Amino acid sequence: MKILVIDDHPLIREALRDVLKELKGDATVIEAPDWRQAIRQIELNTDLDLILLDLILPDRDGFDALAELRERYPAISIVVLSARDDRDSVTKALDLGALGYIPKTARREVLLNAINLIFSGGMYIPPEILARQDPASPQSPPAPGRSGRQVSAADLGLTERQMDVLALMMQGRSNKLICRALGLAEPTVKNHVTAILKALKASNRTEAVIAATARGVDPRQGVK
Repeated sequence: MKILVIDDHPLIREALRDVLKELKGDATVIEAPDWRQAIRQIELNTDLDLILLDLILPDRDGFDALAELRERYPAISIVVLSARDDRDSVTKALDLGALGYIPKTARREVLLNAINLIFSGGMYIPPEILARQDPASPQSPPAPGRSGRQVSAADLGLTERQMDVLALMMQGRSNKLICRALGLAEPTVKNHVTAILKALKASNRTEAVIAATARGVDPRQGVK
C-alpha cells in the first residue's frame, strides 16, 4: 500500500507516518508539505492507494484541492485530516468525495481506529457529527446498532438489495460503481438510492451516510 500525506506541519506528518506504519507495516508513506509538491508526488507515484489531505494548505484552498483530486484521480481514496471539526466542513468534504474526515484533535486510538476502518472499506465520520444527526430522539426509534447486533435492512425499512446499495454508498462508491458491483442497471440503482434517502429522512447521499452510520450500519456488511 502506498499513501500520500499532504500537510504542512512536520510533526503531524511524523505522527501520521508512525500510525500508518503501525497499521500497515509494509506501507510506503510519502509526504508533501504543500499542494505543489503534492501534485508532483502524485505524478511520480501513479499507484497511490490513499491520500490523507489537510484542508489548510499554504498554497491552495483545501476544498478546492479535494475537488481537483477527485476529478483528476478518481481511483485514489482520499481522507481529510483537519483542525476544522465543524459540521459544515465535514459535510462539504464528504459531498466532494472524501471517504472519511478525521479531526486533528482526535486521540491516537481514535485515529488508529478511523484509519483502520477506512483501510477495511468503511467511512469514518466524527462522533460529534453523529451526535448532531443521531436519529435517536423522542420522535424517532432508538438506533438499532447501539445494541451491539448488526443492523438489518428491516431495521431501516429497506429491502436487502437496498441495504447492499446503502453499504456501497457508505464505501464512497458512485452509482456507476454500484451498478457494476451489483449487476444492476443505473435507473434501478437510482431508484434504490431514492428509497434509501426517503427511509433515512435524508435529502442527499451525504446525509444518508451520516444517518446510516449513526444507526450503526456497518458498510462492510454489504457486497464488496
